[in-house]
Amino acid sequence: MSSVVSRGAADRLRPHLDRALGGELPLRVRLWDGSELGPAGGPAVVVRGRRALRRLLWEPGELGLAQAYIAGEIDIEGDLAEGLRTVWGAARGQGVRPGRFSVADRVRAAGTAVRLGAVGPRPPAPGRPARLRGGLHSRARDKAAISHHYDLSNDFYSALLDETMAYSCGYWTSDDPGYGPADAQRDKLELICSGLGLGPGSHLLDIGCGWGSLTLYAAGEHGARVTAVTLAAEQADHVRAQVRARGLSDLVQVRCADYRDISGGDYDAVASVEMGEHVGAAEYPAFAAMLYERLRPRGRVLVQQMSRGTNAPGGGAFIETYIAADMHMRPVGETVGLLESAGLEVQSVRAMREHYVRTIDGWRQTLEDRWDEFTALVGEETARVWRLYTVGSALAFAERRMGVDQILAVRPADDGSTGMFPATA
Repeated sequence: MSSVVSRGAADRLRPHLDRALGGELPLRVRLWDGSELGPAGGPAVVVRGRRALRRLLWEPGELGLAQAYIAGEIDIEGDLAEGLRTVWGAARGQGVRPGRFSVADRVRAAGTAVRLGAVGPRPPAPGRPARLRGGLHSRARDKAAISHHYDLSNDFYSALLDETMAYSCGYWTSDDPGYGPADAQRDKLELICSGLGLGPGSHLLDIGCGWGSLTLYAAGEHGARVTAVTLAAEQADHVRAQVRARGLSDLVQVRCADYRDISGGDYDAVASVEMGEHVGAAEYPAFAAMLYERLRPRGRVLVQQMSRGTNAPGGGAFIETYIAADMHMRPVGETVGLLESAGLEVQSVRAMREHYVRTIDGWRQTLEDRWDEFTALVGEETARVWRLYTVGSALAFAERRMGVDQILAVRPADDGSTGMFPATA
Protein backbone atom coordinates (compact mmCIF):
# COMPACT_ATOMS: atom_id res chain seq x y z
CA MET A 1 0.00 0.00 0.00
CA SER A 2 1.35 3.43 -0.91
CA SER A 3 1.85 6.09 1.71
CA VAL A 4 0.71 9.69 1.69
CA VAL A 5 3.27 12.27 2.87
CA SER A 6 2.40 15.91 2.13
CA ARG A 7 4.60 18.83 3.01
CA GLY A 8 3.66 20.87 6.05
CA ALA A 9 3.04 19.86 9.65
CA ALA A 10 3.18 16.20 8.59
CA ASP A 11 6.81 16.58 7.49
CA ARG A 12 7.77 17.93 10.90
CA LEU A 13 5.90 15.26 12.83
CA ARG A 14 6.78 12.17 10.80
CA PRO A 15 10.19 11.35 12.36
CA HIS A 16 8.85 11.82 15.88
CA LEU A 17 5.80 9.62 15.26
CA ASP A 18 7.94 6.86 13.75
CA ARG A 19 10.21 7.00 16.76
CA ALA A 20 7.34 7.08 19.26
CA LEU A 21 5.52 4.15 17.64
CA GLY A 22 8.60 2.04 16.99
CA GLY A 23 7.25 1.26 13.53
CA GLU A 24 5.23 2.64 10.65
CA LEU A 25 2.06 4.60 11.29
CA PRO A 26 -0.81 2.08 10.93
CA LEU A 27 -3.41 4.49 9.54
CA ARG A 28 -3.67 7.80 7.74
CA VAL A 29 -3.47 11.08 9.65
CA ARG A 30 -4.66 14.41 8.21
CA LEU A 31 -3.45 17.50 10.03
CA TRP A 32 -5.07 20.92 10.37
CA ASP A 33 -3.05 22.36 7.49
CA GLY A 34 -4.20 19.63 5.10
CA SER A 35 -0.92 17.71 5.10
CA GLU A 36 -1.13 13.95 5.57
CA LEU A 37 1.00 10.99 6.51
CA GLY A 38 0.48 7.27 6.81
CA PRO A 39 -0.97 4.64 4.45
CA ALA A 40 -3.50 5.74 1.84
CA GLY A 41 -7.00 4.32 2.03
CA GLY A 42 -9.04 3.21 5.01
CA PRO A 43 -10.11 5.42 7.89
CA ALA A 44 -8.21 8.63 8.59
CA VAL A 45 -7.52 10.37 11.88
CA VAL A 46 -8.32 14.05 11.40
CA VAL A 47 -6.37 16.35 13.73
CA ARG A 48 -8.37 19.57 13.80
CA GLY A 49 -5.84 21.83 15.50
CA ARG A 50 -2.66 22.25 17.49
CA ARG A 51 -4.59 21.86 20.74
CA ALA A 52 -4.80 18.10 20.12
CA LEU A 53 -1.00 17.89 19.99
CA ARG A 54 -0.70 19.97 23.12
CA ARG A 55 -3.11 17.62 24.91
CA LEU A 56 -1.03 14.61 23.84
CA LEU A 57 2.14 16.28 25.06
CA TRP A 58 0.56 16.59 28.50
CA GLU A 59 -1.28 13.24 28.42
CA PRO A 60 0.37 10.79 26.00
CA GLY A 61 -1.25 7.43 25.40
CA GLU A 62 -4.79 6.10 25.45
CA LEU A 63 -6.31 8.69 27.78
CA GLY A 64 -4.90 11.68 25.89
CA LEU A 65 -6.16 10.30 22.57
CA ALA A 66 -9.58 9.58 24.07
CA GLN A 67 -9.84 13.07 25.55
CA ALA A 68 -8.83 14.66 22.25
CA TYR A 69 -11.62 12.65 20.58
CA ILE A 70 -14.17 13.56 23.28
CA ALA A 71 -13.30 17.24 22.91
CA GLY A 72 -13.66 17.07 19.12
CA GLU A 73 -10.00 17.94 18.62
CA ILE A 74 -9.49 14.76 16.65
CA ASP A 75 -11.99 12.66 14.76
CA ILE A 76 -12.13 9.55 12.62
CA GLU A 77 -13.03 10.04 8.99
CA GLY A 78 -14.63 6.74 8.06
CA ASP A 79 -15.61 3.85 10.29
CA LEU A 80 -14.59 4.41 13.94
CA ALA A 81 -14.55 0.68 14.69
CA GLU A 82 -12.28 0.01 11.71
CA GLY A 83 -9.93 2.74 12.87
CA LEU A 84 -9.72 1.30 16.38
CA ARG A 85 -9.33 -2.22 15.00
CA THR A 86 -6.43 -1.05 12.81
CA VAL A 87 -4.62 0.51 15.75
CA TRP A 88 -5.16 -2.58 17.94
CA GLY A 89 -4.01 -4.90 15.18
CA ALA A 90 -0.85 -2.88 14.65
CA ALA A 91 -0.11 -2.82 18.36
CA ARG A 92 -0.54 -6.58 18.69
CA GLY A 93 1.09 -8.01 15.62
CA GLN A 94 2.20 -5.62 12.96
CA GLY A 95 5.42 -4.29 14.41
CA VAL A 96 4.20 -1.13 16.12
CA ARG A 97 5.87 -0.95 19.52
CA PRO A 98 6.64 2.14 21.59
CA GLY A 99 10.21 3.23 20.99
CA ARG A 100 12.71 4.56 23.49
CA PHE A 101 13.13 8.33 23.55
CA SER A 102 16.61 9.57 24.36
CA VAL A 103 17.23 13.01 25.83
CA ALA A 104 18.17 14.22 22.35
CA ASP A 105 14.93 12.79 20.94
CA ARG A 106 12.93 14.66 23.55
CA VAL A 107 14.76 17.91 22.87
CA ARG A 108 14.08 17.60 19.12
CA ALA A 109 10.41 16.74 19.76
CA ALA A 110 10.04 19.75 22.04
CA GLY A 111 11.57 22.00 19.37
CA THR A 112 9.11 20.70 16.79
CA ALA A 113 6.21 21.29 19.18
CA VAL A 114 7.36 24.89 19.67
CA ARG A 115 7.62 25.45 15.91
CA LEU A 116 4.14 24.02 15.39
CA GLY A 117 2.66 26.19 18.14
CA ALA A 118 1.59 23.17 20.16
CA VAL A 119 3.22 24.17 23.46
CA GLY A 120 1.01 25.69 26.13
CA PRO A 121 -0.94 25.05 29.33
CA ARG A 122 -2.55 21.65 29.92
CA PRO A 123 -6.01 21.64 28.30
CA PRO A 124 -8.85 20.90 30.75
CA ALA A 125 -10.29 17.39 30.68
CA PRO A 126 -13.45 17.32 28.55
CA GLY A 127 -16.69 15.56 29.38
CA ARG A 128 -17.38 14.15 32.85
CA PRO A 129 -14.27 12.35 34.11
CA ALA A 130 -14.70 10.60 37.44
CA ARG A 131 -13.09 12.52 40.29
CA LEU A 132 -13.01 10.09 43.18
CA ARG A 133 -11.52 10.57 46.61
CA GLY A 134 -10.79 8.35 49.56
CA GLY A 135 -9.44 4.83 49.88
CA LEU A 136 -9.94 2.42 47.01
CA HIS A 137 -13.29 0.62 47.46
CA SER A 138 -14.15 2.44 50.64
CA ARG A 139 -17.91 2.79 50.98
CA ALA A 140 -17.92 6.49 50.15
CA ARG A 141 -15.67 6.03 47.12
CA ASP A 142 -17.69 3.08 45.81
CA LYS A 143 -20.90 5.11 46.13
CA ALA A 144 -19.32 7.99 44.20
CA ALA A 145 -18.04 5.64 41.48
CA ILE A 146 -21.46 4.02 41.04
CA SER A 147 -23.21 7.39 41.03
CA HIS A 148 -20.82 8.73 38.38
CA HIS A 149 -21.80 6.00 35.95
CA TYR A 150 -25.37 5.06 36.76
CA ASP A 151 -26.83 8.40 37.87
CA LEU A 152 -26.05 10.08 34.54
CA SER A 153 -29.84 10.34 34.19
CA ASN A 154 -32.74 7.93 33.92
CA ASP A 155 -33.82 9.76 30.75
CA PHE A 156 -30.46 8.98 29.12
CA TYR A 157 -30.63 5.27 29.92
CA SER A 158 -34.31 5.08 28.96
CA ALA A 159 -33.35 6.42 25.53
CA LEU A 160 -30.35 4.10 25.17
CA LEU A 161 -31.81 0.81 26.42
CA ASP A 162 -34.83 -1.19 25.31
CA GLU A 163 -38.07 -1.35 27.29
CA THR A 164 -36.66 -3.92 29.75
CA MET A 165 -34.10 -1.32 30.92
CA ALA A 166 -31.55 -4.14 31.20
CA TYR A 167 -28.04 -2.67 31.10
CA SER A 168 -26.19 -5.98 30.76
CA CYS A 169 -25.49 -8.68 28.21
CA GLY A 170 -28.56 -10.15 26.52
CA TYR A 171 -28.97 -13.79 25.49
CA TRP A 172 -29.67 -14.02 21.77
CA THR A 173 -31.63 -17.16 20.85
CA SER A 174 -32.86 -16.30 17.35
CA ASP A 175 -31.72 -14.70 14.11
CA ASP A 176 -35.29 -13.95 13.07
CA PRO A 177 -35.57 -10.34 11.76
CA GLY A 178 -38.36 -9.65 14.24
CA TYR A 179 -36.23 -10.75 17.21
CA GLY A 180 -34.55 -7.76 18.83
CA PRO A 181 -32.65 -6.55 21.89
CA ALA A 182 -35.68 -6.63 24.20
CA ASP A 183 -36.33 -10.27 23.26
CA ALA A 184 -32.68 -11.13 23.98
CA GLN A 185 -32.92 -9.45 27.37
CA ARG A 186 -36.12 -11.30 28.28
CA ASP A 187 -34.49 -14.57 27.25
CA LYS A 188 -31.53 -13.69 29.47
CA LEU A 189 -33.85 -12.94 32.39
CA GLU A 190 -35.68 -16.23 31.89
CA LEU A 191 -32.34 -18.07 31.75
CA ILE A 192 -31.40 -16.56 35.12
CA CYS A 193 -34.75 -17.26 36.77
CA SER A 194 -34.89 -20.86 35.56
CA GLY A 195 -31.28 -21.45 36.63
CA LEU A 196 -32.10 -20.13 40.09
CA GLY A 197 -35.26 -22.25 40.26
CA LEU A 198 -37.49 -19.28 41.09
CA GLY A 199 -41.21 -19.65 41.67
CA PRO A 200 -43.99 -18.49 43.99
CA GLY A 201 -42.62 -18.37 47.52
CA SER A 202 -38.97 -18.10 46.46
CA HIS A 203 -37.02 -15.19 47.94
CA LEU A 204 -34.44 -13.64 45.61
CA LEU A 205 -31.72 -11.18 46.62
CA ASP A 206 -30.87 -9.07 43.55
CA ILE A 207 -27.53 -7.37 44.29
CA GLY A 208 -26.84 -4.44 41.97
CA CYS A 209 -30.38 -4.51 40.60
CA GLY A 210 -29.88 -1.69 38.09
CA TRP A 211 -33.17 -0.37 36.75
CA GLY A 212 -34.94 -3.48 37.98
CA SER A 213 -35.13 -5.71 34.90
CA LEU A 214 -34.47 -8.95 36.82
CA THR A 215 -36.36 -7.85 39.92
CA LEU A 216 -39.50 -6.98 37.96
CA TYR A 217 -39.28 -10.11 35.79
CA ALA A 218 -38.73 -12.48 38.73
CA ALA A 219 -41.68 -11.00 40.63
CA GLY A 220 -43.99 -10.43 37.66
CA GLU A 221 -43.35 -13.62 35.69
CA HIS A 222 -42.33 -16.09 38.41
CA GLY A 223 -44.13 -14.77 41.48
CA ALA A 224 -40.92 -14.59 43.51
CA ARG A 225 -40.36 -12.24 46.41
CA VAL A 226 -37.38 -9.98 45.68
CA THR A 227 -35.13 -7.78 47.77
CA ALA A 228 -33.48 -5.44 45.27
CA VAL A 229 -30.32 -3.56 46.22
CA THR A 230 -28.53 -0.75 44.41
CA LEU A 231 -26.14 2.05 45.37
CA ALA A 232 -27.49 4.38 42.66
CA ALA A 233 -30.25 6.67 43.92
CA GLU A 234 -31.79 7.27 40.49
CA GLN A 235 -31.98 3.53 39.85
CA ALA A 236 -33.71 2.94 43.17
CA ASP A 237 -36.27 5.66 42.39
CA HIS A 238 -36.96 4.13 38.98
CA VAL A 239 -37.43 0.60 40.35
CA ARG A 240 -39.74 1.78 43.12
CA ALA A 241 -41.90 3.62 40.58
CA GLN A 242 -42.09 0.52 38.37
CA VAL A 243 -42.96 -1.70 41.35
CA ARG A 244 -45.90 0.59 42.19
CA ALA A 245 -47.02 0.88 38.56
CA ARG A 246 -47.03 -2.91 38.10
CA GLY A 247 -48.76 -3.70 41.38
CA LEU A 248 -45.80 -5.62 42.79
CA SER A 249 -45.42 -3.81 46.11
CA ASP A 250 -46.34 -6.93 48.09
CA LEU A 251 -43.48 -8.86 46.42
CA VAL A 252 -40.62 -6.36 46.01
CA GLN A 253 -38.57 -4.37 48.48
CA VAL A 254 -36.03 -1.89 47.07
CA ARG A 255 -33.03 -0.81 49.13
CA CYS A 256 -30.51 1.88 48.24
CA ALA A 257 -27.56 0.38 50.09
CA ASP A 258 -24.04 -0.99 49.92
CA TYR A 259 -23.82 -4.74 49.39
CA ARG A 260 -21.77 -4.92 52.59
CA ASP A 261 -24.83 -3.78 54.56
CA ILE A 262 -27.05 -6.67 53.43
CA SER A 263 -27.93 -8.98 56.32
CA GLY A 264 -29.82 -12.24 56.67
CA GLY A 265 -28.98 -15.74 55.58
CA ASP A 266 -32.19 -17.31 54.38
CA TYR A 267 -32.47 -16.31 50.73
CA ASP A 268 -33.43 -19.06 48.31
CA ALA A 269 -31.43 -17.39 45.54
CA VAL A 270 -28.97 -14.57 45.00
CA ALA A 271 -28.21 -12.86 41.69
CA SER A 272 -25.36 -10.49 40.87
CA VAL A 273 -25.64 -9.35 37.25
CA GLU A 274 -22.54 -7.42 36.13
CA MET A 275 -22.03 -5.92 39.55
CA GLY A 276 -19.00 -7.96 40.63
CA GLU A 277 -16.73 -5.93 38.32
CA HIS A 278 -17.19 -3.02 40.76
CA VAL A 279 -16.18 -4.97 43.87
CA GLY A 280 -12.39 -4.80 43.55
CA ALA A 281 -9.60 -7.37 43.64
CA ALA A 282 -8.85 -7.28 47.36
CA GLU A 283 -12.55 -7.18 48.30
CA TYR A 284 -13.79 -10.03 46.11
CA PRO A 285 -13.07 -12.91 48.56
CA ALA A 286 -15.28 -11.14 51.14
CA PHE A 287 -17.91 -10.53 48.44
CA ALA A 288 -17.92 -14.24 47.54
CA ALA A 289 -18.22 -15.13 51.24
CA MET A 290 -21.18 -12.75 51.52
CA LEU A 291 -22.92 -14.54 48.62
CA TYR A 292 -22.46 -17.84 50.48
CA GLU A 293 -23.66 -16.43 53.79
CA ARG A 294 -26.83 -14.87 52.39
CA LEU A 295 -28.04 -18.22 51.01
CA ARG A 296 -29.92 -20.93 52.85
CA PRO A 297 -28.45 -24.43 52.44
CA ARG A 298 -29.12 -25.65 48.88
CA GLY A 299 -29.75 -22.04 47.84
CA ARG A 300 -28.47 -21.00 44.44
CA VAL A 301 -26.45 -18.02 43.26
CA LEU A 302 -25.98 -16.74 39.72
CA VAL A 303 -23.12 -14.37 38.97
CA GLN A 304 -23.08 -12.78 35.52
CA GLN A 305 -19.77 -10.99 35.24
CA MET A 306 -17.38 -9.55 32.69
CA SER A 307 -13.92 -11.06 32.46
CA ARG A 308 -10.66 -10.41 30.69
CA GLY A 309 -8.41 -12.75 28.79
CA THR A 310 -5.51 -14.33 30.66
CA ASN A 311 -2.98 -12.11 28.86
CA ALA A 312 -5.32 -9.25 27.97
CA PRO A 313 -5.83 -6.00 29.89
CA GLY A 314 -9.20 -5.29 31.41
CA GLY A 315 -10.68 -1.82 31.45
CA GLY A 316 -8.06 0.76 30.58
CA ALA A 317 -7.43 4.43 31.26
CA PHE A 318 -10.39 5.69 29.21
CA ILE A 319 -12.94 3.26 30.69
CA GLU A 320 -11.73 3.80 34.24
CA THR A 321 -11.73 7.59 33.88
CA TYR A 322 -15.03 8.12 32.08
CA ILE A 323 -17.23 5.03 32.49
CA ALA A 324 -16.53 2.50 35.24
CA ALA A 325 -14.07 3.97 37.71
CA ASP A 326 -12.23 1.45 39.92
CA MET A 327 -13.55 -1.47 37.86
CA HIS A 328 -11.61 -4.73 38.16
CA MET A 329 -11.86 -7.76 35.88
CA ARG A 330 -10.08 -11.09 36.03
CA PRO A 331 -10.08 -14.28 33.95
CA VAL A 332 -13.25 -16.27 34.54
CA GLY A 333 -11.32 -19.19 36.03
CA GLU A 334 -10.07 -16.98 38.83
CA THR A 335 -13.62 -15.89 39.67
CA VAL A 336 -14.74 -19.53 39.74
CA GLY A 337 -11.88 -20.28 42.13
CA LEU A 338 -12.88 -17.43 44.44
CA LEU A 339 -16.50 -18.61 44.56
CA GLU A 340 -15.40 -22.16 45.33
CA SER A 341 -13.03 -20.93 48.03
CA ALA A 342 -16.02 -19.26 49.70
CA GLY A 343 -17.74 -22.65 49.99
CA LEU A 344 -20.00 -22.52 46.93
CA GLU A 345 -20.16 -25.42 44.48
CA VAL A 346 -20.03 -24.18 40.90
CA GLN A 347 -22.52 -26.10 38.77
CA SER A 348 -22.08 -24.45 35.37
CA VAL A 349 -20.31 -21.67 33.50
CA ARG A 350 -21.93 -20.25 30.37
CA ALA A 351 -19.75 -18.08 28.11
CA MET A 352 -21.75 -15.21 26.57
CA ARG A 353 -19.02 -13.12 24.95
CA GLU A 354 -20.49 -13.13 21.44
CA HIS A 355 -23.89 -12.23 22.85
CA TYR A 356 -22.35 -9.05 24.26
CA VAL A 357 -21.06 -8.01 20.84
CA ARG A 358 -24.65 -7.98 19.57
CA THR A 359 -25.98 -6.35 22.73
CA ILE A 360 -23.52 -3.46 22.71
CA ASP A 361 -23.88 -2.98 18.97
CA GLY A 362 -27.60 -2.46 19.55
CA TRP A 363 -26.84 0.29 22.07
CA ARG A 364 -24.37 1.88 19.65
CA GLN A 365 -26.92 1.86 16.83
CA THR A 366 -29.52 3.48 19.08
CA LEU A 367 -27.00 6.15 20.04
CA GLU A 368 -26.26 6.96 16.39
CA ASP A 369 -29.91 6.86 15.32
CA ARG A 370 -30.93 9.25 18.10
CA TRP A 371 -27.74 11.33 18.25
CA ASP A 372 -29.46 14.72 18.45
CA GLU A 373 -31.61 13.51 21.35
CA PHE A 374 -28.59 12.26 23.28
CA THR A 375 -26.58 15.43 22.73
CA ALA A 376 -29.56 17.46 23.96
CA LEU A 377 -29.79 15.28 27.08
CA VAL A 378 -26.13 15.12 28.13
CA GLY A 379 -24.13 17.38 25.77
CA GLU A 380 -21.99 16.47 22.79
CA GLU A 381 -18.85 15.63 24.78
CA THR A 382 -20.63 13.04 26.92
CA ALA A 383 -22.35 11.64 23.84
CA ARG A 384 -18.91 11.24 22.23
CA VAL A 385 -17.73 9.43 25.38
CA TRP A 386 -20.52 6.92 24.86
CA ARG A 387 -19.83 6.58 21.15
CA LEU A 388 -16.20 5.73 21.89
CA TYR A 389 -17.25 3.44 24.76
CA THR A 390 -19.79 1.42 22.79
CA VAL A 391 -17.59 1.06 19.70
CA GLY A 392 -14.49 0.16 21.69
CA SER A 393 -16.32 -2.25 24.01
CA ALA A 394 -17.98 -4.17 21.18
CA LEU A 395 -14.56 -4.50 19.55
CA ALA A 396 -12.97 -5.74 22.79
CA PHE A 397 -15.56 -8.51 23.09
CA ALA A 398 -15.37 -9.38 19.40
CA GLU A 399 -11.58 -9.75 19.62
CA ARG A 400 -11.76 -11.83 22.83
CA ARG A 401 -9.92 -9.27 24.91
CA MET A 402 -12.97 -9.26 27.17
CA GLY A 403 -15.64 -11.82 27.92
CA VAL A 404 -18.77 -12.23 30.00
CA ASP A 405 -19.97 -15.37 31.73
CA GLN A 406 -22.91 -16.68 33.74
CA ILE A 407 -21.70 -18.73 36.69
CA LEU A 408 -24.33 -20.82 38.48
CA ALA A 409 -23.40 -22.12 41.92
CA VAL A 410 -25.08 -23.59 44.98
CA ARG A 411 -24.49 -23.63 48.73
CA PRO A 412 -24.33 -27.33 49.66
CA ALA A 413 -26.18 -28.54 52.74
CA ASP A 414 -24.25 -29.99 55.67
CA ASP A 415 -24.63 -33.48 54.20
CA GLY A 416 -23.17 -32.28 50.89
CA SER A 417 -26.44 -32.38 48.96
CA THR A 418 -27.27 -29.48 46.65
CA GLY A 419 -30.82 -30.11 45.50
CA MET A 420 -29.71 -29.60 41.93
CA PHE A 421 -30.47 -33.20 40.91
CA PRO A 422 -33.18 -35.71 41.88
CA ALA A 423 -32.32 -37.79 44.91
CA THR A 424 -31.08 -41.32 44.18
CA ALA A 425 -31.48 -44.43 46.26
